[in-house]
Amino acid sequence: MAATLQPPSIAKIPLEVRRVKPFDSEAPSTGVWVGLAAITMTFAAFTSAMVVRQGSANDWRHFPFPTILYINTLTLILSSVTLQIARQGFVLTDQAATIAKPAMNALYGTLVLGCGFVIGQYMAWHELRSEGVYLSSAPSSSFFYVFTVLHALHVIGGLCGLLYVISKLRRGVLRRSTLDAASRYWHFMAILWLYLLLLLWMRI
Repeated sequence: MAATLQPPSIAKIPLEVRRVKPFDSEAPSTGVWVGLAAITMTFAAFTSAMVVRQGSANDWRHFPFPTILYINTLTLILSSVTLQIARQGFVLTDQAATIAKPAMNALYGTLVLGCGFVIGQYMAWHELRSEGVYLSSAPSSSFFYVFTVLHALHVIGGLCGLLYVISKLRRGVLRRSTLDAASRYWHFMAILWLYLLLLLWMRI
């Protein structure tokens, strides 16, 4: 009797030939666009409130930014670059897409850089607190903490999305639409941070 052939488990499949399934649904992209619209409106509302508050009284306090904020900015920009490198490593065919090992490494690099950004933000808050700049010190510091903490929380959400993408990829069940949705969200976080840094720098 001929032996029954068993399909290899995903753990035994070389990384270079693991598959990313093609588009199957626009739901992930639609959900991300709705979420990004809500995030945009939230930060737009806080921006308007800050501008009005600054002009309504003379208790606005200016303070220097911790240098690490600029390092964090570079870190987040680099994470967006590595994510794009990872996306380019997914080569679509008629049925699916393959991923090369360098692309997978770039995806892990994005995850590490994103964690580095969040840790760097915490270090910036710690430095400000050591200089006596707290949430309740002045209206300007209140808005600074609200903007940066809220953004960091959204970045953490993006990190969870990247972990989800990696877990799906390692099991060979990742949909390309899911990868694209996670990428759009992450790139938006980088653009949003550049906007916030410029806004706070001009106002604080």
